[in-house]
Amino acid sequence: MQILRRRGWELPESEATPEAVFRDRRRLIQAAAAGSIAAAAWPVAARAATPEADPTADLYPGPRNEAYTLDRPLTPEEVATTYNNFYEFGSSKGIWKRARDNLRIRPWTVHLDGDVEKPIEIGFDDLVRKMGVEERLYRHRCVEAWAMAVPWSGFPMAKLVEFAKPLAKAKYVRMETFNDPDMASGQKEFWYPWPYVEGVTMEEATNELAFIVTGLYGKPVPAQNGAPLRLALPWKYGFKSIKSIVRFTFTEKQPKSFWEKVQGREYGFWANVNPEVPHRRWSQATERMIGTDERRKTLLYNGYGEFVAHLYEGMDRRKLFY
Repeated sequence: MQILRRRGWELPESEATPEAVFRDRRRLIQAAAAGSIAAAAWPVAARAATPEADPTADLYPGPRNEAYTLDRPLTPEEVATTYNNFYEFGSSKGIWKRARDNLRIRPWTVHLDGDVEKPIEIGFDDLVRKMGVEERLYRHRCVEAWAMAVPWSGFPMAKLVEFAKPLAKAKYVRMETFNDPDMASGQKEFWYPWPYVEGVTMEEATNELAFIVTGLYGKPVPAQNGAPLRLALPWKYGFKSIKSIVRFTFTEKQPKSFWEKVQGREYGFWANVNPEVPHRRWSQATERMIGTDERRKTLLYNGYGEFVAHLYEGMDRRKLFY
């Protein structure tokens, strides 16, 4: 049961209403004739399919969980879906077209293994129907000092943990994305430690804010935003929110994440948002809202301290923020 919390900084709900979430959708017209032309066109048609072609499209938009509200307007959909980091496809912010056109998300199998009662393999479509879908309004803060506010759809990570049935000795969840250089050209860059790996503690994974994302703006999540399922940890810098996950491994050992391996002096395991602890190359005191000229003061834990500060009591505070 979710408990509605109202905080003093919240704006009226009308401020958080997404624009053009519900639009008329055209159904995919399927060709009846078979032949070489139809066969050659299939990869393009599959990528260009409308949401109705997605077997889970009927789950969206999910009911909004009113426990999570915003202190700022939503980022327009066309901005949030065209300003992306997705290093598997390249390093520019305009990588969204390449990711959209090349990421194949079906079939997609999710593996739950490691210190669990019994390893599980389950297709994405079956998993999302088993878990269900709700919508949450979250702030998202990138370590590069840009930010957005979006309506994610998905389910609490705690439900996935419960489904996996981890053993008592499991202390961490290690997550891994796909590894397919033929599909994702960025994975041919040998100086990166592919596949992308991230990790959280069991306490973080089962915190009420930790959210497995399957949708965005009332529709299945676009490829460039991490389809078919990604993580949202709104109190941490965005690189912790791993995209296109294929494996969740429960383990006693703290995972070493992708960016820790690349540059551990700048990107640590915890990566909690703190305006007072700068990145080694820039300040974190303020953030730029993408799609606007607006700069806002960065909030400790990205404004979610009441939910997560207790997780880090007694720990080295500076270490927690890089």
